[in-house]
Amino acid sequence: MTAFASALYRGVVVHQRVRPRRHRLRYRVFSMLIDLDELPRLHRALGLFAHNRFALFSFRDRDHGPGKEHPLRPFVEDHLRRAGIDLAGGAIRVLCYPRILGYVFNPLSVFFCYHRNGTLAAILYEVNNTFGERHSYLIPVVDGTDGPIRQTCAKRFYVSPFNAVAGSYRFKVVPPEAQVSVVINQHDEDGPILYAAFNANRTPLSDRALLAAFMRYPLMTVKVIAGIHWEAFRLWRKGLRLVERPTPPAEPVTIVAPATSLPPGA
Repeated sequence: MTAFASALYRGVVVHQRVRPRRHRLRYRVFSMLIDLDELPRLHRALGLFAHNRFALFSFRDRDHGPGKEHPLRPFVEDHLRRAGIDLAGGAIRVLCYPRILGYVFNPLSVFFCYHRNGTLAAILYEVNNTFGERHSYLIPVVDGTDGPIRQTCAKRFYVSPFNAVAGSYRFKVVPPEAQVSVVINQHDEDGPILYAAFNANRTPLSDRALLAAFMRYPLMTVKVIAGIHWEAFRLWRKGLRLVERPTPPAEPVTIVAPATSLPPGA
């Protein structure tokens, strides 16, 4: 079997809340890196994976973007064009949780958008909250970036029921190769609020690797949503109170100017 650009990434998610109460969580998880152009081949080649159908592991287009079972590539490319970016057929790969036995909740999915020559053109951060709402931030990658990619944007979408829609996100990303790393620091005018990170190692995608992931992380996607509610209960017990949920942004994607990319060391 020819190797896939798609892969599994096994690692650890860490969240550290700094204020108004300190709180930390750490979970072992895995994500799939899905090359959108490979989906038909993955569907045919893997017995444990399906595209837009039920299987032990599956990827449904409606879990992302506009929420419909239509190809995602045109949706992403349309917003890239709004940002002045033409991939000329380059790869679009999404790092996300797959459906396991038909269920998934993705707090964050990260779309890596590449030029045809293989250089990274932009990153789209797709955020879901537990109220069934979704919003994305599309940030072009500055040419000549060395080392981790550092970007920032204003927060525009309600995520945690304990945090207001204010302040900004600072991203530090190592794109998926042998390892992948996505680090997010949330700040407001008073300083840091929350640190979140996913660090993981690549495993080639195969039925054997999928079965091993299922045995090692059984019903992981159910545990993700259960863990979110359990941690929310713990925060409430620590004295945090709910922040009123505002209307989400009218536009599904916020286009962030490339000038907001952070220099190394920021």
